[in-house]
Amino acid sequence: MTTMEVSYRYANPPNEAIMRAIDNVREVYGIRKVSLNEKEKIARVEYDASRLKEPTVVNLLRKAGLAVGEKLILA
Repeated sequence: MTTMEVSYRYANPPNEAIMRAIDNVREVYGIRKVSLNEKEKIARVEYDASRLKEPTVVNLLRKAGLAVGEKLILA
């Protein structure tokens, strides 16, 4: 298993429906953790890179209704 973490800035504040959809993203095989920092509007996803690729991860967030924008490099 190769654990990776990716962070994205998002535009829209998540409503109840989006939060439920993000909970479903957490159930996808290979997703280890999804966290949202609503103050800074940053979504962080920890995933198994041997199971999923980054474009798949961002598509899961977008399908959940989160308006994902730029990828962030966080130290």
